[in-house]
Amino acid sequence: KKMYGLEYFFASTFGAITPFCSCSSVPLFIGFVQGGIPLGVTFAFLITSPLVNEVAIAMFIGMFGLKATVLYVTSGILLGTVGGWLCGKFNLEPLLSDWVKKIMEHKMVQGEFEEEKLTFRQRLPGITRGAWDIVKGVVLSVIIGIATGAAMHGYVPENFFGRYLGGGQWWTVPLAVLVGVPMYANAAGVLPVIQVFVAKGVPLGTAIAFMMATVGLSIPEATLLKKVMTMKLIAIYFGVVTLFIIISGYLFNLIL
Repeated sequence: KKMYGLEYFFASTFGAITPFCSCSSVPLFIGFVQGGIPLGVTFAFLITSPLVNEVAIAMFIGMFGLKATVLYVTSGILLGTVGGWLCGKFNLEPLLSDWVKKIMEHKMVQGEFEEEKLTFRQRLPGITRGAWDIVKGVVLSVIIGIATGAAMHGYVPENFFGRYLGGGQWWTVPLAVLVGVPMYANAAGVLPVIQVFVAKGVPLGTAIAFMMATVGLSIPEATLLKKVMTMKLIAIYFGVVTLFIIISGYLFNLIL
């Protein structure tokens, strides 16, 4: 059924109201793809889910006020909506990993018609096995990703941002994003750090661009995504989201 692009908005909004970080969103991504949801719609969820959540919104209001919070939430949902739509136009399904393709093929072989005849209790063993297969497939990647994030935590000197990103030059937003990508944290965890950056003179838009890069893109996330995507697809995904985060940072600085 044609939804005129609203499916990307709904997926992005669903991502905003679910409390998942970038790494914990990936198992859901696998389930969505396995369930036959278009890849672009799935990307819309994957992009927005780590960027916006209820706890971060409450903290954002207290730290930066209502106007900045509305812009933050709106930009997060729009980033997911437009980014998912753009990824959907690229026809990226062939760039999924062989592991995901095998899961999707196995589901098709089972036959949807026969599955419809089963009750939930009859389906439960199969659902459990499928969930356990996904967990076994990604658990090592999750551990490696978390370990990488822990190793990177605190790598940037405390006074780096105030010294190099406080001047408001055009290159400070891209630099903040590039520095933020290797880090790993959820939105609620990184917001107190953002408050310190702003207090040190870093423009709010630049600081938020760093936050979005930290929670929405990370080396740990890329490590986990390697299980479900080829390196080319990961590069496309990271490139699209990075570009949109940089644009959001410039718009934040312009408006605020």
